[in-house]
Amino acid sequence: MSAAPPAPPGAREAFSTGFDLAVRFAELLCTVGVERGLIGPREPERIWDRHLLGGAALSAFVPPGADVADLGSGAGLPGIPLALARPDLRMTLVEPMQRRVRFLDEAAQLLGLPVTVRRARAQELPPRSCQVVVARALAPLPELLTLALPLLRPGGQLLAVKGERAAAELDDAREILRNRPDVRVSLDSSGEGEQTVRVIRAVVSEREGGEP
Repeated sequence: MSAAPPAPPGAREAFSTGFDLAVRFAELLCTVGVERGLIGPREPERIWDRHLLGGAALSAFVPPGADVADLGSGAGLPGIPLALARPDLRMTLVEPMQRRVRFLDEAAQLLGLPVTVRRARAQELPPRSCQVVVARALAPLPELLTLALPLLRPGGQLLAVKGERAAAELDDAREILRNRPDVRVSLDSSGEGEQTVRVIRAVVSEREGGEP
């Protein structure tokens, strides 16, 4: 186990009042998270740029006071960093594996973070129960759209954090999207340099059968 590296420039601004809690979460991930296999042994060196600031960067796409579900939350990424950066959000961490759920419960308690931890798969959530769904490394985009779109209310959006293959995954999902004219999709990014986050946004129309 290794201690988390110091927070980089810009982290305090990204997390604002949640900065001290973000530091504690980074330490938790780099110690207990590695020990339990929730993140890889090489991840501590990029815990800020890739994991914490990547989650905080989603703030730019989430409306105030939104109900947010982090599907396949795992070690709480990106849901916990997003909740730390945006305390106005109502965050639910959705994770089917019990050992990960246990970690999420412990992290929420340690940080005093008012998030809901739910042991479930996406398919078990009620239809149209979410305003915003976030997901990272859960599934290829075609599968993720199949899982997430039924959960969104009219006007809701999926924020899928993707890597360098983001554009290719978007092409792979064209057939599914042709059957959903009520969904507008875009490839966006937030942050700079190593802190750049590629986000595929799928926004559902606010009107039945209408344009987004």
